[in-house]
Amino acid sequence: MWDKREAGMRPGAEPGINPVYTPETSRGGRIVVNIGPSIQIKGELQGDEDLTIDGRIEGQINLREHNLTIGPNGKIKADLFAKTIIIAGEVSGNANAAERVEIAPSGRLTGNIAAPRITIADGAHFKGSGDMERGAEQRSAKPDRADAIRRIPEVKEDLPLKGQPRA
Repeated sequence: MWDKREAGMRPGAEPGINPVYTPETSRGGRIVVNIGPSIQIKGELQGDEDLTIDGRIEGQINLREHNLTIGPNGKIKADLFAKTIIIAGEVSGNANAAERVEIAPSGRLTGNIAAPRITIADGAHFKGSGDMERGAEQRSAKPDRADAIRRIPEVKEDLPLKGQPRA
């Protein structure tokens, strides 16, 4: 007779169903969690992993140090906070990213964007405003030439134009 304990299954588990959670990893070796199309969440979502959402979320999504991807089936009514945000589904809310926000050709965003880099693909839909100003910590770490204050020398006396006598 076949023993479930020998096969690594817990007692009462169905054969063919993997009882152990094994998250996907991205190219960079980071853990990526997926929320499928049949999942619906209302409330605040926080995490310390990269996240791909193909379901429905209402509330707020906070992954400040990680990447957020809204898949083509994703329908989001929330403010988004992440390192990078990629939108291929529908988002109604503000997108706030530390690095960049990208709206794919199938993506729709109704809300404001705040990120240093914004990419809107041909065919994407966007209604809102964009703020591409860098954060204060980035500004002090790497000053831009345009941010430098240059002193303008004082004018000692007005010089006459060509052909005009001095006063």
